Amino acid sequence: MPSEKRLRIKTLVMVFAMVVCANVGDLLLKRGMAQIGAVVLTLHGIAQAFRLTVTNGTVWLAIFFLIGFMVSYMTVLSWADYSYVMPAGAFGYAVLTLLAVVFLHESVSPRRWVGVVLICVGVLLVGQTKPRTTEAPAEALARCG
Repeated sequence: MPSEKRLRIKTLVMVFAMVVCANVGDLLLKRGMAQIGAVVLTLHGIAQAFRLTVTNGTVWLAIFFLIGFMVSYMTVLSWADYSYVMPAGAFGYAVLTLLAVVFLHESVSPRRWVGVVLICVGVLLVGQTKPRTTEAPAEALARCG
């Protein structure tokens, strides 16, 4: 398999992991914070919110998924251009909107759905380009030495 095709496949797999981890983490964080309730911006209110947050299992599960997002994000950025990863990862906004409707029972206006469709079209356009347009630093060093 040519290296460009291999790079595209592993980049897309890692972007998928990035999107899944970010979306699940965000949903769990929203649910955990809803369980805690509104944070009152006083010293006592912040202390109480902190205590409730660190003892909430849903928040800890969210943190686990958000760490998974960060690891996959850092990994894919080591392989592909930022200008490829960020727009490709924007597909997560579309997924998150759908998940918010299904799991959080949020109402999404038609105008917002049009925005989601536009994001998906942009992701498809970016997905047709090369993941890396510059030489990787390790490859550049190998050619110099």
